[in-house]
Amino acid sequence: MICAVYKSSRKIDTYLFVEKRDVFDAVPEALMQMFGTPKLVMMVPLSKRTELAMADIEKVKSELADKGFYLQIPPPVTNLLDEHRKSLGIKD
Repeated sequence: MICAVYKSSRKIDTYLFVEKRDVFDAVPEALMQMFGTPKLVMMVPLSKRTELAMADIEKVKSELADKGFYLQIPPPVTNLLDEHRKSLGIKD
């Protein structure tokens, strides 16, 4: 299985995996509006890989099979000052 990976033109570190290059039929219109103009990053042969850098490969394969696309969004940003304050027992 080969899929195409696109980078969002509107959301930093957000990627869209689709089954075929330039075929976005399975992606909801609202998601495409939010995503912006997709910019092709690479074609990935999922059947020859055991892992991906920022996504669970089995989840990607499953979502592609079930929905026809997979949306990878960045993890939430951790506020290090808040974490440090919590570790010291300081409340807001």
